[in-house]
Amino acid sequence: MIYMDTELKQKIYDMVRDFESEVVEFKEANNDYSFKNIGKYFSALGNEANIRGKAEAWLVFGITNQGEFKGTDYRRSGNLQSLKKEITNGTNERLTFLDIYDLTMEKCRIVAFQIPPAIPGIPTTWNGAAWARENESLVPLPMNKVDLIRSQVGMDWSKEIIQEATLEDLNPEAVAYARKMFSKRQEDRKKAKEILSGLSDMDVLNKAGLCFKGKITRTALLLLGKKESAFYFDGFTPRITWTLYNADKTVKAYEHFDMPLLLAVDKVYAKIRNEKYRYIAEQQTLFPEEVQQYDADLIKEVINNCIAHSDYRRHGKINVEEFEDHLVFINEGAFIPETIEQALEPGYKPPYYRNAFLCNAMVNMYMIDTNSMGIPMIYEIQKERCFPLPSYDLEIPNRVSVTVYGKVLDKNYTQLLHSKGDMDLRTVFLLDQIQKRKTITKDDYKVLKKSELVEGRYPDLFVSYRIAEAVGDKAGYIRNKGLDEKILKELIVSALKNGQLKKSDIFEAVRHAFPEVLTEEKQYKKLSNLLQKMKKEGTINVRGNAAHAEWYLTDEI
Repeated sequence: MIYMDTELKQKIYDMVRDFESEVVEFKEANNDYSFKNIGKYFSALGNEANIRGKAEAWLVFGITNQGEFKGTDYRRSGNLQSLKKEITNGTNERLTFLDIYDLTMEKCRIVAFQIPPAIPGIPTTWNGAAWARENESLVPLPMNKVDLIRSQVGMDWSKEIIQEATLEDLNPEAVAYARKMFSKRQEDRKKAKEILSGLSDMDVLNKAGLCFKGKITRTALLLLGKKESAFYFDGFTPRITWTLYNADKTVKAYEHFDMPLLLAVDKVYAKIRNEKYRYIAEQQTLFPEEVQQYDADLIKEVINNCIAHSDYRRHGKINVEEFEDHLVFINEGAFIPETIEQALEPGYKPPYYRNAFLCNAMVNMYMIDTNSMGIPMIYEIQKERCFPLPSYDLEIPNRVSVTVYGKVLDKNYTQLLHSKGDMDLRTVFLLDQIQKRKTITKDDYKVLKKSELVEGRYPDLFVSYRIAEAVGDKAGYIRNKGLDEKILKELIVSALKNGQLKKSDIFEAVRHAFPEVLTEEKQYKKLSNLLQKMKKEGTINVRGNAAHAEWYLTDEI
């Protein structure tokens, strides 16, 4: 829950009146406070909130442990919100604050940290250790509390029963579609399909794992519920929002798609402008490939995965953002595999499922795969199309953002995939990172280098000449490698023949000759080194200092 200013002030007054509990800690924190101790309190208060069934815990600066308002100068300079990202480096599951509030109470500055409860079955740790509250002290999480949290491993938000809900709260069209898809799953069992056709809706929903013992679950409401049945979620409306952006990133159009989410997926997909895209995948032909920008199975798989793995306790929504040449999918909840590399490992199994009951039902509806093959599948689809692989952005804590590209980014990469279609998915992933100018590890670089797939000085890598020559892109190779130093020197001398120049002017005159794979900052540094080298050689010299320095040819003195 996100609090408005007045709501939060009242809550803090209530907490002060009730004084400290195991899920609230007040600290005066006059000027500063130990980051290490903030991490320990994050772990301790989160674990206590889990055990006590609380939706949140609080660490409050500016109030003494006697309940006096004293105020705090902690991070007054304005970098308070950066703590959200900083704290993830020490917590498991990349957990962080639900929010951080900076407010004024009793003429004092108060900072309130809203802490999430530990994930069911998984104690929250800080730098590998789990902590707890014991009166006013921090202590290692006792084994009895560890067992309490670990025993929750069977708890599942999506399996919880809504006692007041009935079949009347479900959308008839969605129920009929669910019956159809579950029956389709029995295609190889003719007798089972016949039996299903004679069962009541509730019986089928029980067998499909949408309902439980004749009761409506959160899963059933989420996938099949009428729009107006959202009130069962206590003010939270499960929703997918599609937004179309102009070239300047302003919003052109948007639409909300509410329950039932089973029917929303195709509606969202229908909104996406899936234009024809033409590109040359093979250098030895003049005839371009013509495909849709986006593969339908890939898009629906990503949306369904957002539905399956969202942390609905955070009351967020699923966003589908459409730009001219790419799509971005955003959902709330930490990325369970933690890294893409882990998800791509053969035989990978997640340590837990956030919504196990929901995932099982979606498998029965042919919406997702059960064997953790979602990410490898969408990577294989893009690989076969010779398109860039989807990018997973996990920088924002408790949020996953997936970018799907609808165009070629680097034709060398595309032609390489086309010419060497037997490359394993991990190698393709590493080459994809290189085309996106991402840094790979030195060990991975050595493997690619040994296979002669890349060149360049680590970490500034590009497709190797051998491969570039094979796919006919020598020009692209030259742009990435840059011209020889000898030619660069000649270009600098030629530029200075027209008179003395500042370094910035020289850079503009010769920047086309530097490797495109280098950032502008690195190109500029390379020029600085080259100018100093030419000065030592006596070819050129410089007058003035710093920004006013001007370079000239020595034979003009």
